[in-house]
Amino acid sequence: MSSTINTGLQRLERNMESVVLGKQEVIRKTLIALLAGEHLLLEDVPGVGKTLVAKALAKSIEGKFTRVQFTPDLLPSDIVGSSIYHNGDFKFSPGPIFANIVLGDEINRAPPRTQSALLEAMSERQASIDGTTYPMPDPFMVIATQNPFEFEGTYVLPESQLDRFLMRIDLGYPARDAERNVLRSHRSGEPVDGLPSVVSLSEIKQWQLAVREIRFDDALVDYLQDIVDRTRSSNELQVGVSTRGALALYRAAQAQALLAGRDYVIPDDIKSLAVGVLSHRVMPRGFAAGSERSIVESMIKRCLESVAVPV
Repeated sequence: MSSTINTGLQRLERNMESVVLGKQEVIRKTLIALLAGEHLLLEDVPGVGKTLVAKALAKSIEGKFTRVQFTPDLLPSDIVGSSIYHNGDFKFSPGPIFANIVLGDEINRAPPRTQSALLEAMSERQASIDGTTYPMPDPFMVIATQNPFEFEGTYVLPESQLDRFLMRIDLGYPARDAERNVLRSHRSGEPVDGLPSVVSLSEIKQWQLAVREIRFDDALVDYLQDIVDRTRSSNELQVGVSTRGALALYRAAQAQALLAGRDYVIPDDIKSLAVGVLSHRVMPRGFAAGSERSIVESMIKRCLESVAVPV
């Protein structure tokens, strides 16, 4: 792998770590989603740093960042924009979705009609307004957050939308020492506000192209397919992983290899990412959609354990 790419990735990772303290694994998975050119769902209780992760990534990149606070009365036009009549003609006024990094805060608070507008942007990288199609910026990434324990005024995200997120991850509470450093870092204000940009959009696009060149041995393709097949034949799962889900794990493994400084995938790239990439794409047998996350993740882990790792 090019030393220039490796140096740039390390620079970006260190920059985020300077403000997102004690969350190295979360930062790495966020960068994996970015390198794969996909979206990320952060699911955890309020106040553990979900918004901070998105802002730290956006600040580190020389691109446009927007934040959308999802509410029950949010309209599709509030996200994608609308045509405004001005001086005898209609002029398109783009919404906040037209940015390189978009933070969708509390995404499960928006009604289905609004979610469908976001879904088009996430899946097709475009928005349709008044019969005209407008492309999203390149690169384009949605980082969405939701609270898994709050149900009043929320909507369960449809499977089609969950499937557009490369990974669903949590942050968890910080270790005591890390939390102490967080408290100290806020003595003079919000640290992320002064975070410098350390990579350009052209570098990000270069890295995303490099991900697709990472070598994926045929034996590892078989291993990945065995895992996917096991979810489809599992007695615990009513709906297994789709082909899109298999491709998501394939791309995530390539992105992790690039982030690790390798030009080839190893079995651990697949195994370590499988739960985060696959657990929101399946449906447990006998449970409703949106079942408790720990139940689904345990089922995916059992599928993993039943598949032999290639040597």
